[in-house]
Amino acid sequence: MEEKHCILIVEDDKEIREGIEIYLKNQGYKVVQAANGAEGLKAAKETEIHLAIVDIMMPVMDGITMLMKMREEGLEFPVIMLSAKSEEVDKILGLNMGADDYVTKPFTPMELLARVNSQLRRYSQYSNATKKELNEHVFTIGGLELNEETVEVSVDGRPVKMTPMEFKIVQLLIKNPGRVFSADEIYERIWNEKAVNTDTIMVHVRNIREKIEIDPRNPKYLKVVWGVGYKIEKQ
Repeated sequence: MEEKHCILIVEDDKEIREGIEIYLKNQGYKVVQAANGAEGLKAAKETEIHLAIVDIMMPVMDGITMLMKMREEGLEFPVIMLSAKSEEVDKILGLNMGADDYVTKPFTPMELLARVNSQLRRYSQYSNATKKELNEHVFTIGGLELNEETVEVSVDGRPVKMTPMEFKIVQLLIKNPGRVFSADEIYERIWNEKAVNTDTIMVHVRNIREKIEIDPRNPKYLKVVWGVGYKIEKQ
């Protein structure tokens, strides 16, 4: 296992809790224990948890309430619910509140481990896909960043206000780092019409530089290739 996932066990029965911990630790997982939903919620907020195994029937705060409060707090890691009853109502309630899986007591350690491994695998694939999706809309060169989703540009984390045309010029250049675009090509790509007067491109480039460069006379990002055009330099 490349990363040691941390698993939270929330169960009021000490023997069951410690039994689960032994099996999980044997598989290389880190474990945090809690005896009721209130303790479990506190642990979930204070520790980086990758998955929780939560009993439904507990004193102080039951598992359903804990799960509901967790989801309200934005804690989105997978949760496997445990119940001593096989009644469907518990299962439906748990799953409706945001549980990912459900195991009825008594269960075998191997069954629980299989569910844990499956949920972590699915969650990891989902997280990676989400990160990839986000990264597909964000373009970064050095400290210059453009986000297509939010239509925002920042330099070293500082937001930069741009007009729609300025944004489109930076977008074109940052998505093709190192490539030189002539003023005509920039004009035609952005205005979607034949370039007639490209002086406007020069004005936009000058304005962009004033906004993104520390020293516009000695630009770090947006460079002129004399007699050819403009490019955003690869860093």
